[in-house]
Amino acid sequence: MGAQSTTSHARPELARDLGLSHAGAVVVGTIIGSGIFLVPSEMMQAVGSARMVYLAWMAGGLLSFFGALTYAELGAMKPQAGGEYVYVRDAYGPLAGFLYSWTWFLIAKPASIATITTGLVRILETFAVFSFFSRTCLSHPFAVTYGQLVAIAATLVISGLNYIGVRRAGEFQFLFTLLKVAIILGIVAVGFSYSGGTWANFATEFTGARGGLAGFFAALVAALWAYDGWNDLNMVAGEIRNPQRNIPLALIWGVATVGALYILVNAAVQYVLPAAAIASSERPASDAVALVLGHSGARLVSVGIAISMLVTLNGTIMSGARVPFATARDGYFFSALAEVHPRFRTPSVAIVVQCALAIVLLLLGGSFRQFFSLAIFAEWMFYMIAGSTVFIFRQREPDLDRPYRVLGYPMVPALFVLASAALLYYTFTDNLRSSAGGCVAILAGVPVFYYFARRRTGTPK
Repeated sequence: MGAQSTTSHARPELARDLGLSHAGAVVVGTIIGSGIFLVPSEMMQAVGSARMVYLAWMAGGLLSFFGALTYAELGAMKPQAGGEYVYVRDAYGPLAGFLYSWTWFLIAKPASIATITTGLVRILETFAVFSFFSRTCLSHPFAVTYGQLVAIAATLVISGLNYIGVRRAGEFQFLFTLLKVAIILGIVAVGFSYSGGTWANFATEFTGARGGLAGFFAALVAALWAYDGWNDLNMVAGEIRNPQRNIPLALIWGVATVGALYILVNAAVQYVLPAAAIASSERPASDAVALVLGHSGARLVSVGIAISMLVTLNGTIMSGARVPFATARDGYFFSALAEVHPRFRTPSVAIVVQCALAIVLLLLGGSFRQFFSLAIFAEWMFYMIAGSTVFIFRQREPDLDRPYRVLGYPMVPALFVLASAALLYYTFTDNLRSSAGGCVAILAGVPVFYYFARRRTGTPK
C-alpha cells in the first residue's frame, strides 16, 4: 500500500476542505480552458467536414470518459494526495513512482502553467489596450516582454491564492467555473439565434484538409487536448471530503458535462460558419459571435476565454503541487517539499517551488506551441501507465475495498490504455525533438532517485 514514512504522522496534515461542488469545479473548470474556443479550426483543417469533426469530438470525449471511469476506481480506492503518483508507486514500485513525480514536477506541470499563462497573454493582446504586451520592457541580462511579466504575475497571484488555503482556491474554482459555464451557454444561445445561420453548414466541407487516418489522429489529439485536465482531481484526493463518494461523482459527471458543453459550442459555431470559414479562422467562436453581435460580441468571447484560462490555471496549480509533496513524504524528494503550512494547511513549499519553475520557463521565453509540446508527451505516457495500474490492483489485491468499480471492466480501462498508447506513439513521431527531449529528462531522474533512496531512512519499498 502506501509508502508513508513513520515520521509523517507527527507533521501537520492537509485539510479535507473540498466538498463535492469544489471537486466538480476542479474537473469542469480545469478541463475547459482555451481549447474549445481555439481547436475547432485545427480540427476542421485536419479532417475537413463537420461529420468528422464531431466524430473526433465524440471519440475524444468517450476516451476521456473511459479514463475518468478508470481514475474513479483508483481515486476512491486510494484517496491520497498525489493521485497518479500513488497508483504508479504502489503498482510498479518507488522508482516508477519517482520518475512520474520527477517528470510531472519538473516538466509537465511547469510547462502546463507556462502554456496556460502564455495563452492568456495571447488572448489579452487581442484588446487594443493590451497591444503593448509584445514590446520588450527589459533587455538585460536577457530580453523580457510585458506579456511575459503579465504571465508571471498571473502565476504568482494564483499560486498565492493556493498558498493561503485549499478552501479559498476551491471557492474561487467553483464560483468562476459557474461564470465560465454561463458564458459558454451564452455563446451557444447567441450562435443559434443568428438569423443568417443555417443547418446546411453542417454538410459543407473544407477541401484543403489533411484527411485520412493522419488527419483524424490530428483532430483527435486536438480534441483530447481540449478535454485534458480531468485527472487533476485525483492529485488533490487528500483534501476532498468523503473521497470514496465524491471523487467518482465529480469525475463522471464533470467529464460528461464538459462533453455536452463542447458539442453544443461546436454546433453553435457550425450553425453560424461553414466548414471553410471555420478552417481559416484563428478563433472560430469569436468570429461566430462577432457575426451576430459585432466586435463587442467578439470581445465578450475573449473575456470568457481569459476567465476560463484563469480557472484552468487555478486547477493546474492546485493539483500540481500535491505530487512532489507526496513523493517527499515518502522520503524520495527534498524534505522541505513535504512540509504542510501550520496555519493554511497547504503544501506551501511545493507550491512556491512549482511557481518558481514555471516562472523560469516563462523567463526563458517560448511560444504557446513549444510549451504545449514540452508537456504533452510526458502527460500521455503517464496517463497510459497510471491507467494500467487498475489491472495490477485487481489481480494483486482483489479483496481491497473498492467503493467504486469501473463500469465495463476490463474493456473500458483497456480501451483507455490502448488509446493512450496510440496517442503517445502519434505525439512521439509527430514531434520527435520534443518527445526525445522528454525521454532524456525522464531518464535523468533515475540517478536522482537512487540518491534520495540512499538518504532515505527506513527500508525502501
